[in-house]
Amino acid sequence: MSSTLALSQHKDEAAAPLPTPPTLSVSGGSVTGMDLEDPRNNGFWLWKWLCNWTSTSPIMLRNVEKKILSYLKLPYRGFFVDIGPAVGEADKVWTISMNTESPEVPLVLLHGLGAGIALWVMNLDSFAKERPVYAMDILGFGRSSRPYFAKEALICEKQFVKSVEEWRKEMNINDMILLGHSMGGFIASSYALSYPERVKHLILADPWGFPEKPTDSSNGKQIPLWVRAIARVLTPLNPLWALRAAGPFGQWVVQKSRPDIMRKFQNTIEDDINLLPQYIHQCNAQSPSGESAFHSMMQSFGWAKNPMIHRIKDVRADIPITFIYGSRSWIDSSSGDVIKSQRGSHMVDLKIVTGAGHHVYADKPDVFNRYVNETCNLYKGKEIKSSPATIPLVLPQRLIREATESDEDEVDREPNPSTAAEGIEIATTTTDTSSTSSRRGSAATTQAEAADLDANVKPK
Repeated sequence: MSSTLALSQHKDEAAAPLPTPPTLSVSGGSVTGMDLEDPRNNGFWLWKWLCNWTSTSPIMLRNVEKKILSYLKLPYRGFFVDIGPAVGEADKVWTISMNTESPEVPLVLLHGLGAGIALWVMNLDSFAKERPVYAMDILGFGRSSRPYFAKEALICEKQFVKSVEEWRKEMNINDMILLGHSMGGFIASSYALSYPERVKHLILADPWGFPEKPTDSSNGKQIPLWVRAIARVLTPLNPLWALRAAGPFGQWVVQKSRPDIMRKFQNTIEDDINLLPQYIHQCNAQSPSGESAFHSMMQSFGWAKNPMIHRIKDVRADIPITFIYGSRSWIDSSSGDVIKSQRGSHMVDLKIVTGAGHHVYADKPDVFNRYVNETCNLYKGKEIKSSPATIPLVLPQRLIREATESDEDEVDREPNPSTAAEGIEIATTTTDTSSTSSRRGSAATTQAEAADLDANVKPK
């Protein structure tokens, strides 16, 4: 299996020498080359025609993602991680990293359905101040490869888990704090069941797929009209099929159907709020590989065929779990209470963010970021003291910088205004973790596959 493929984000930087003949070419202001996932496995002529109809383009997705991430204050690196034949023949996972020099336990982020790395833009700076942070486009989504997943729910779930594990191996991360939102929380939980030795703490933000589907939906939490419409009418289809059916009007569909998404980010991406619907359109107008996998795992839009509520109790007893729910979310938060009663309050922390909906990380980012950082701080070396009952902390060596070109944007970014209103926290408890020793292996030296000649463009 080949090493990580790193890309440069430096402005006006020349391409690094490549170990293989391919080169980059610039045409019409866009860069084409090996910094984009090769869609050869989707090369059927009908699919090419559909791509033209949906106005999708890996280059457009790359460019709009860079514009959104240009609002970050801290530097980041973007690169493909070659995970080999995890699901398809040669899968690659698009990843960004921040503060990889920190010796702290890394935080790894898994997004939800139809999302991508850029939607963490209001969280990444806060998370990366004192620890390494990695965010990936889950296989089948965003800029990652889009292989064909199995149709059987459990097999499909295990394929997602395998892709995360292969990614971890390539990144040479020994253990991590794993944070998943919505569908990402479902995958993160399944990963913790399969690889408990790699998870120091499991943070689940409004996780999907936990409760059992009620026999009468009216007995559960009130579901918004748009969710019920999808569940009852569109269940035989992929959830976001209408966006692709709209073709070149897909961005307009996002703008009109989900204006709330745009409002969540308007304080951060104030120069061009239309970047959000453009990004969501580009993420989901491509081959619906991951979306089809989600469809295979769901019983209907709001519930999983194999609910996690029946399995999460089997997560290794020494792995703490933190749930972060939005008080206004359509996700049923009662699962958190059930799991807390099963595992004991000292191993499960339940937090409710007042006024936040399902996208709790964007609705109240300041509160969400504080909750996540408080959890991560439990594993900071300087806060863990030796005692006869604990193992002394052994700090890992500092990460090895890549010998090849970095993908970091070293240009100082202008500070952006505060991105969130204050939230009120309720129903919180302190998680008592029995794990007091952590160690992360140094990141594997990455190989520069191509230099990205685009400058990070500030949105107008």
